Amino acid sequence: MITNEQKEKLRGWFAGRLPDGLFEEPAEVTVDREEITVIGRIPAPRLTEDASAAEREAAVTARIQEFRERTRETRIDVARDAEHRFRRKVSWGVVCDGERALFTHVAAPVMTRLRQPERQVLDTLIAAGVARSRSDALAWCVRLVQRHTDDWLTDLRDSLEHVQRVRAQGPDADTGPDSGPPHTEVADSSTPDPEEG
Repeated sequence: MITNEQKEKLRGWFAGRLPDGLFEEPAEVTVDREEITVIGRIPAPRLTEDASAAEREAAVTARIQEFRERTRETRIDVARDAEHRFRRKVSWGVVCDGERALFTHVAAPVMTRLRQPERQVLDTLIAAGVARSRSDALAWCVRLVQRHTDDWLTDLRDSLEHVQRVRAQGPDADTGPDSGPPHTEVADSSTPDPEEG
């Protein structure tokens, strides 16, 4: 779990590292254990008022492609620095005239064990044509939960952050959050000391 302070530092780093004028406003930066996603707003193409939906769609697609090609080297440099500093892959995307497009993203495999009733849910989604495989069905379920339980997930993340703050104030705070309880060496008389031969 990544704390709010770590997220703020990461967002601050990107705010300082991204060149001025790359995006119209500060970029949206999200992070998890594997990936940092940076999405910025770019200017909409200028069209006549009577432009059709097809013309607008083509213009937005072309604007996004132009931005992607023009800024590739800059984004690679920023991503290289960020990946070295934060040990996560960096993915990019833009919002243009209300359309959101991701250029790259990480699809991290997740292994899980499911009991028969849970597998039957996935198999039903496959049989109904909602998904092609159990993996697709599971991803569909996660997206459904994400869409309908945003408030619940936000409350859960806030609670986890509170637990991390309390742990950080505990007696082992000086040894770091991942160190666990103090370790005491105990001699095992059944294991010979290598120096003793």
